[in-house]
Amino acid sequence: MHKLRIVIAALFISTSLVSFYSCKSNRKNVSDKTGVKYNDPYNGGLQINRKVKEAPGPGLIAIEGGTFVMGGSLNEDIAYAHDNLKRRVTVASFYIDETEVSNADWLEYLHWIGQNFPQDRKMYYDALPDTLVWRNPLSYNEPYVNFYLRHPSFQDYPVVGVTWEQANAYAQWRTDRVNEHILRQRGVLADYRTVSQQQQQNPPFNSDIYLNGQYQGQGIDGNKMPKDNRPGAQQNARRTVRMEDGILKQAYRLPTEAEWEYAALGLIGNTFEGNIESNKTYPWNGLGVRDHKRRTQGRMMANFKITSGNNMGVAGNLNDGGDITVPVKSYQPNDFGLYNMAGNVNEWVSDVYRQLSFEDFDDFNPYRGHVFLDNQYEDSETGKLAKDQYGRPVKLAAKAPRKQTWEELQAAQSGNSTETTYNNDVRGFKDEEQKELYGKTTLVNDKSRVFKGGSWNDRAYWLNPGTRRHMQQDESNAMTGFRCAMTMVGNVFGPKK
Repeated sequence: MHKLRIVIAALFISTSLVSFYSCKSNRKNVSDKTGVKYNDPYNGGLQINRKVKEAPGPGLIAIEGGTFVMGGSLNEDIAYAHDNLKRRVTVASFYIDETEVSNADWLEYLHWIGQNFPQDRKMYYDALPDTLVWRNPLSYNEPYVNFYLRHPSFQDYPVVGVTWEQANAYAQWRTDRVNEHILRQRGVLADYRTVSQQQQQNPPFNSDIYLNGQYQGQGIDGNKMPKDNRPGAQQNARRTVRMEDGILKQAYRLPTEAEWEYAALGLIGNTFEGNIESNKTYPWNGLGVRDHKRRTQGRMMANFKITSGNNMGVAGNLNDGGDITVPVKSYQPNDFGLYNMAGNVNEWVSDVYRQLSFEDFDDFNPYRGHVFLDNQYEDSETGKLAKDQYGRPVKLAAKAPRKQTWEELQAAQSGNSTETTYNNDVRGFKDEEQKELYGKTTLVNDKSRVFKGGSWNDRAYWLNPGTRRHMQQDESNAMTGFRCAMTMVGNVFGPKK
């Protein structure tokens, strides 16, 4: 009898544990607030994906956000610009490219344009970098004009001669190519071989158009599309991927100035138990530009102009070894694992330049440069988006600062709105631009964009992440390139469990 009681008790405990863990495992598929089961085609078909794991897109490195002092690494203002007054801010976690965008990366972009729009010579021409930025009346740089972009010996060197506008266009293109590749690899879209064998040419993929359900059909759909669980859907019906599935990546973009400076400093390597034990002047430790480690002692840490007439050192034992630019994975990465955050080429950031930006902007994710836009609808009743000649959604100036009421939205779409005009362009917020003074008393306007980092032709001062300069967004030179960033959705570095 005693043994029987022990067996019964053991069975009871086992059953309870199985029931507990079963409930625990099923709880993820049940609404915490209503108790209704997710992903059930018989109760409405709401699909919630609990198995998504946030990960960076190709080429990106995750940067754990935090607080730091913008301009805090700079102790001198040799230009007396007073445009980087120290300001403590917080930057949310994000992703940023491990390296600068290279010539090979840009040639991939040009190749795609040539393949998909062979008759559109303007689109191809507008995407070409300005190789004439190498031309100098008193310097023999013509070989770079002809070879720098396309010769395979330069394929891993950073692309230069690109404007801020071209860099943004590349980031938009990259977003669509990455998402298209993800869908083709998963079988959601037809694979590359199938597409190449088709007689007809499908329109180019665009992430926003796809998510709106406007990119599907014969010759486009793959054989592994997600199952459609909506009530009334046909048996074995399939649907396109949605944002809620967590499959597609966020948009690539230029980093903000705060993100770029935070990532360049890499203070995470100097942090212990929540305290920054020592600051940095450059993306590496120490006050100099040479390596202090015994094995590599004395070597230059970046590619920059050492002195007047000295770009790379003396033959036989070159200092930084770079007469012009060098491959994008040269030198040691910083504590975030990022290459050439100082030297090689300056890098465009997203921000509009203002001298007093550090005083004006918010202390969380600081940024100046917003132009708020809405999608234009071809058919507002069905929600069909209007597309331009390249298959991209047409954008319009945002009509309101917040969500409109249904009545306001209908009035705006019918053209009967009585609301005052909303100013969607806040690039000059709290700092009115005097357009008539541009080129006379100022070189700053709403098209002046910040670039940072120093280049192969800059002195060591400009390698400091706190320095900032500006150039018009439609201008370029042989010393400026860029790298992309991506917003981190959620926070993989969130609260510790």
